[in-house]
Amino acid sequence: MALDDYKKKRDFTKSPEPAGDHDKALRARKGKPLYFCVQKHLASHLHYDFRLEHNGVLLSWAVPKGPSLDPSVKRLAMHVEDHPIEYGSFEGVIPEGYGAGIVMLWDKGIWTPQVEDIDKALAKGDLKFTLDGFKLKGSWVLVRTRGYGGSRGDGSSKSWLLIKHRDDWAGALDITEFAPRSVKSDFDFAEILADDQPDVWSSHKPAAGGEAGDMLRDIIQQAAALKAARATTRKPGARAKSPAKKKATTDPKSPAKPKAASRAKTAAPRAARKPAATTGARRRS
Repeated sequence: MALDDYKKKRDFTKSPEPAGDHDKALRARKGKPLYFCVQKHLASHLHYDFRLEHNGVLLSWAVPKGPSLDPSVKRLAMHVEDHPIEYGSFEGVIPEGYGAGIVMLWDKGIWTPQVEDIDKALAKGDLKFTLDGFKLKGSWVLVRTRGYGGSRGDGSSKSWLLIKHRDDWAGALDITEFAPRSVKSDFDFAEILADDQPDVWSSHKPAAGGEAGDMLRDIIQQAAALKAARATTRKPGARAKSPAKKKATTDPKSPAKPKAASRAKTAAPRAARKPAATTGARRRS
């Protein structure tokens, strides 16, 4: 059944993630544009969760290095369990359990299949589509490979490749470095953590060592500094306020074609349209 694998891996009494209602999602999404999102996820390692709406769920692939706008670069994308539609707007801290870490809504928008039958394309292992998001646009393909990473319940390989097609939105610009922040809040990881409860990390640290562990320790220190700075500027007796969040341009429950982002770091760079124009582009940290 849809979402069974997703629900088996989570304890919703502890996780802030949505449990999801497949039948309700099917009814609510009928006749509406297909939603897609990419969630930047720092857990045991940093990766990007690439999700495409289909039949009331979000088909999901974990992309370790994130999407690339360069058609010559083939990004490994591991096919994971389907996620509920409601997950497409999730951003925050998963304090413990499966997927524990920090989740950022890195990109979102609508997607259009370039095939007549999505299910047949998935079974074949060759899904072509276009994206219209803030950061990712144009023509793409997901291609299944053989053997690596084990198999799913139907015996098919979990290993796919996410590849950008050559078009006006392709280029050599590293979009993950150029536009690293959230399209939902304009926060980075430290600000997302500071906006929640940093003390959750005292009992459970999802990234214990290696590069992800070093990154997490630095983020925790930044989050603590942000909260301390806010505390010192508050008047005595005043309630703590979280940083103001920007209103999401696209409602994931009723996705529409997203408007252009107001800031360059949350918008698809125009330099990415033409490869020749990207070599001198400035990158945001």
